[in-house]
Amino acid sequence: ATFAVTFFLSLYLQYIRGYSPQAAGLILAVQPMVMALFASLSGTLADRADPGRIASFGMALSVLALLLLAMTGIETSLAYLVVCVIVLGLGLAFFASPNTTAIMGSVERRFYGVASGTLGTMRLVGQMLSMGIATIILALYIGKVAITPDTYHQFLSGMRTAFLIFAVLCGAGIGFSLIRGTVKQAERPEN
Repeated sequence: ATFAVTFFLSLYLQYIRGYSPQAAGLILAVQPMVMALFASLSGTLADRADPGRIASFGMALSVLALLLLAMTGIETSLAYLVVCVIVLGLGLAFFASPNTTAIMGSVERRFYGVASGTLGTMRLVGQMLSMGIATIILALYIGKVAITPDTYHQFLSGMRTAFLIFAVLCGAGIGFSLIRGTVKQAERPEN
């Protein structure tokens, strides 16, 4: 649900706000930097506490960021957008590592390869669906025309709709994350 956020914000920053592709990229680079800074912390927490709850907290932060982004308008300040991508980066950092820990901890050691492959496949399917939703929404709101000042309001309406849909999907993810089964203790080799 969050993969297309960068796509939308990149278009928003370049077309609506007039930033160069390089400047837009630097602004959007804040999110993965925040993820990189906090992913190891969330992974450490997931090793010590219930990873399902930590992943759910991360998804809740993602929902918050998406709801805040759904209020983006033509005159939205850059500071507001940066705060939103920071919250989204935190959400993804606190979701990804604990979610992986929970998934890998729920299978026997001999199925690690299958679990890892399934996790990677599901991640890519999710990214594909996120971009599919974005494409459908842009087609419905803008059609087959370029993004120009004449279509800015349609683009913004479509972007807001997408962010609301993504927030609902992440909300459902919170529910699934909370109801998952217990995580088995990882098998530790004897020294």
